[in-house]
Amino acid sequence: MKALVTGGAGFIGSHVAKWLLQDGLAVIVLDDLSGGYEENVPNGAKLVKGSITDYSLLQSLFAAEHFDYVYHLAAYAAEGLSHFIRRYNYETNLIGSINLINLSVLHQVKCFVFTSSIAVYGTNQLPMTEDLTPHPEDPYGVSKYAVELDLQSARRQFGLNYIVFRPHNVYGEHQNIGDKYRNVIGIFMNNILLGKPLTIFGDGEQTRAFSYIDDVAPVIARSVSNPRAYGEVFNVGGDQPYTVNELARAVSRAMGVAPNIRYLAERNEVKHAFASHAKVRKFFDLPAPVSLEEGVSRMAAWVKQVGSRSTRDFAAIEIPYGLPEGW
Repeated sequence: MKALVTGGAGFIGSHVAKWLLQDGLAVIVLDDLSGGYEENVPNGAKLVKGSITDYSLLQSLFAAEHFDYVYHLAAYAAEGLSHFIRRYNYETNLIGSINLINLSVLHQVKCFVFTSSIAVYGTNQLPMTEDLTPHPEDPYGVSKYAVELDLQSARRQFGLNYIVFRPHNVYGEHQNIGDKYRNVIGIFMNNILLGKPLTIFGDGEQTRAFSYIDDVAPVIARSVSNPRAYGEVFNVGGDQPYTVNELARAVSRAMGVAPNIRYLAERNEVKHAFASHAKVRKFFDLPAPVSLEEGVSRMAAWVKQVGSRSTRDFAAIEIPYGLPEGW
């Protein structure tokens, strides 16, 4: 069996590729390296450098490789920034996804696995459950939900099997700690290495349930072996919500420093977000969850080994009005 993993040089994608290789699949990674690193690609996977927005490249790749499965993880997942890069967000996260869906239909892919996000829920009741009607509140969440709807349509019209996962606040080794717009744990650790304070928007009492990568990646990778899951949507990730203030203290302990926090003006974001995972437990045998303290400790050890990464401003801000402080 052969699998395409888009975004496989990035964070979650590289871990999914690793699990697929361990299970004996041939793996082709497609990544434009805009947010990932070539060294993240696991040994044994073939790297093709390119973008999911390059339809000619995708046509050639699908024709040459005859994929059995497509794992689509490529995206620019800066949810808060998506308000200010709307066109880029939709071209990358929506149109790029549709390119892959079209070719998966044409080449009769057995199953299309898509990583969506709990951003599709917006400010629905908590905990977020898969039977809620999504009400995304930012362009990133809108793009993810639009892809989910298109997959439903492609299954009805063409019989394309799919599985949708909605992971949330995933962290761990291979995360791009140099991206200042997303992944708060990586931002915190990079700032500590650079001798900078931990910046928190608002009062830090917003809550998230943080998910260690090994609680998420193997479930996604092995999902195609369960045909009962075809056509289903699953939340996947951590159960226990924490405030960002609690997270800052946990990261500081793991990095061996005293907390040095700088509070910035509150930004436009969902205040509380955590999900139920009752449904995914009914379909899959989940690994024993890794605690926040243990997961952050593992990531901190990796970060200390690889060192800090430089941060840079997003080069193509489309709407410069109302950018949060520090952006």
